[in-house]
Amino acid sequence: MQRRLSEVIAGLAVIVVAVAFLVFAFSRTHTTATNGYVLHAQFGSIGPLKVGSPVKIAGVTVGHVEKTTLNQQTYAAIVDFMIDPAVKIPKDSSAAIESASLLGGDYLSIAPGGSDTMLKPGGQIVVTQSAINIESLLGKFVFSAANFASSTAKGAAGKSGGAATDPAAGAGGKTALPGLTGPAKSP
Repeated sequence: MQRRLSEVIAGLAVIVVAVAFLVFAFSRTHTTATNGYVLHAQFGSIGPLKVGSPVKIAGVTVGHVEKTTLNQQTYAAIVDFMIDPAVKIPKDSSAAIESASLLGGDYLSIAPGGSDTMLKPGGQIVVTQSAINIESLLGKFVFSAANFASSTAKGAAGKSGGAATDPAAGAGGKTALPGLTGPAKSP
């Protein structure tokens, strides 16, 4: 009987810990209130930006991404995002998709403009900058570094043994000038 009671207590403890973990996890997710107003922006590429990603101004979270869709005519990505009702966005503001780190954590960054006219709910930010693909940039860097190293090695090999292996070399190791026949004359 004593053994059964300890098993029941251990089982209840596991259930309590699991429920506490779930409550903590739900409180830390990107579930935010839906009050505020929606704005739109169109991008050539949104990269790994997801629904629920933060919207920031000067590093301060002022909203979150509500929805991402594809414009069927232009094949551009349309991002709908919710902004805190206390924050007003100038009409000439710009939006960019930025990464918090190399490991991810993309967010929508808004750079406020200087206009006195504010965007109304349902308005659109026209000036946008698409997401930068870090993997593609790193691949290009590695490829160009490898090409540079290869061309440098070829150039160094050509300079070190060029006179000895040149078939146009004349008597005494002198090199003939291109387009001329016979040994080069020394001055």
